[in-house]
Amino acid sequence: MVKAMIVYASLTGNTEEGAEILEEAFEEAGVDVEVVEASFADPEDFQDYDIVIVGTYTYGPDGNLPEEIVDFYEELEEVDLSGKVFGTFGSGDDFYEKYCKSVDDFDQQLAQAGANQGFQPVKYNLIPGQEAINDLNAMAQALIDQAQN
Repeated sequence: MVKAMIVYASLTGNTEEGAEILEEAFEEAGVDVEVVEASFADPEDFQDYDIVIVGTYTYGPDGNLPEEIVDFYEELEEVDLSGKVFGTFGSGDDFYEKYCKSVDDFDQQLAQAGANQGFQPVKYNLIPGQEAINDLNAMAQALIDQAQN
């Protein structure tokens, strides 16, 4: 059975909502999925999963990583995720020039850890609208398809 882990950071609940959409998509497809808030996550735990996903919001006009996910981000440098399939998603505010920069930061960090990108980053302005919901569902299916091959 394919196993997936979603780690997320959410201040206002918008990124958490994205994690819940993905969780439901995986469950409907019969994937064993675990969702963990970033403060309680350890990158080493990704070793036990076929699919690894990080969801985050971007903090402030400089596009900073949220404080509660910085340690997770830095510790990813020490983890070998070869053979894992990954996806990233998150919320942002298109008012800021560095829209959803933290999502891109994690996309690069997971690739540097050796994981294979299974879907382009899914970014949405504030709350996930219908387009983001569709993209998150498509991400789940694409990641499942790649993990099964």
